[in-house]
Order: sequence, then structure tokens, then C-alpha cells
Amino acid sequence: MRKLQPPATRPGLHPANPHRAPYAFEALVAAVPSLGPHVRRNPAGLPTIDFADPTAVRLLNRALLATTYGVRDWDLPEGYLVPPVPGRADTIHHLAGLFAAPRGLRVLEIGVGAGLIHPILGHAAYGWTFVGTDVDPAALASCRAILAANPALAAAVELRLQRDPGRIFEGVTAPGEAFDLSLCNPPFHASAAEAAEGTRRKWRNLGRRPPQARNFGGQGAELWCPGGETAFVTRMAEESARQPGLCTWFSSLVSRSENLPALRAAVLRAGATRLRILDMAQGQKRSRLLAWGFDPPAAT
Repeated sequence: MRKLQPPATRPGLHPANPHRAPYAFEALVAAVPSLGPHVRRNPAGLPTIDFADPTAVRLLNRALLATTYGVRDWDLPEGYLVPPVPGRADTIHHLAGLFAAPRGLRVLEIGVGAGLIHPILGHAAYGWTFVGTDVDPAALASCRAILAANPALAAAVELRLQRDPGRIFEGVTAPGEAFDLSLCNPPFHASAAEAAEGTRRKWRNLGRRPPQARNFGGQGAELWCPGGETAFVTRMAEESARQPGLCTWFSSLVSRSENLPALRAAVLRAGATRLRILDMAQGQKRSRLLAWGFDPPAAT
């Protein structure tokens, strides 16, 4: 029987994404030896990990960030969302396509999280500088630990605590401050119960029994807010209308396609004069970015 060969690229990823090729597990394990015990063979005989195991994914992330981006000592506190590096890299490259000259942008990330993933990827790929905000002091403390271990990255990232969970841009930006781009991966569940059911559904889709512990990771603010992503991004659109000059492009990930019509309407209702929907894919997973902006008033 002919041995199956790994695909030349991962289907759907952005052409500029450095993670399109199959994972080079030998090099990854050499960089992070603790990843080794988690590597196993799939039915085709090819090396892989259990992507439902957050510890394995966290160690894979650490290895990818070390070998591809030169990041030292990356880690996450227990129980925080483990972001997939290839998917987050796709976000960066798709958003870069909004600009004719994407290098050196100043970027505002709403909800930077504990892993600092978007600033790491955006700075490495395009030399972007970041202001990262979050409502969670522990998440920002984790980001500071990553920055302390990586001085070159620390010079490109500023962290700010959002003290009011009901606000998004307001309270963390100064009057007259301006960015080229804002990005956000909003909490997409509407309640803690919905988030818990989402976790159970993931396990069922894998044909496995859900454990007592939450193995897909994520703190409350990472996973849910009242009204879910529709309410959150609608609020973002409303705040952007009050500060239209804050960003050349405002943007947010939209995880559920059925929410897109309402969010598109919210952005247009806020008075946006530019709107783009950027489709993304990683294997069978589909998502999209909603981006909008306000052109300055015409000179009289």
C-alpha cells in the first residue's frame, strides 16, 4: 500500500502565512522537548498531536513561536484560552491586505488576552507596533511576563487595562490618539451556560466524552458577554462612530456567519463609509473579519 504523503500546504490559509506547510515536528520538539511526549502518529502514519488537549496545543504554540518568530519563554496561565497560531497569523495577513503599504502600522488590539499572540505575529510579519487592552489584570500580567523575556518585542507593545467592561475604546484611548487599525476577537457566546454547551458540543463533535474539567480553555471574558458577539461588535460600532478618527480601519472577527447581516447593518447605521468582509478558512473551519472605517468630511 502506498504511504500517504502530507499535503503540500494547509488548505485555505493565506498565501503569506508561514504555517501553510505541515508542521516540522522534529524541529519543534528540538526547540521545546516537553512537546515530544504529546506527538503521536495519525492513521496515515504522520506525526500530529491531540488538538483537543490544551496542554499539547500550548506546547505546540510555544514551539511554533520559538522556531518561526524567535519568541522566548512563551506561556499561558492555567485555564486561559489557547489560541491557534496559524489561524491568528491568518488574521494578521488578511488585515494587512486592507493597506497598500502595510508595514509599520500602529495597531490597537481590544482584548489582547494572556498570550499576546496578535502583537507577536503582527510585529514579526510587518513591524507593527501595538497597544493591547484587556479587562483582565491577570491576562495583562501574563503578557508582561512574555514581554520581559523578549526585550525587542517589549519595545513595540504597550498594555492598558480597561477598567470598565462596558466600554471598548473609551477609557483606554486618549483624546486625539490615532491608530491605523484596531482588531478584536470578541467573546462570541451570550452566557456562561452557552459557553459551557459550546465546549460540550466540541467534545461531541470529536466523538469523545466531555471531561469534568474545561479542556478547551478560556476565562469568562474570553468566551462570553451579555448578548454575545452581536452585542459586543454592535457596541464597538457605536463607539467607533463617536471616535471616527481613532482608527483608519476598525475590525473584528465574526465567528458566526448568521450574525454577519445584523453586524453589517450596525456598522452602516453607525455611519461607516467603508466596509469590507474578509473571508478566512483553515481546513473545514470558516470565519470572517468585518472591517469598517469613516472617511473624513469633505473640505468646504
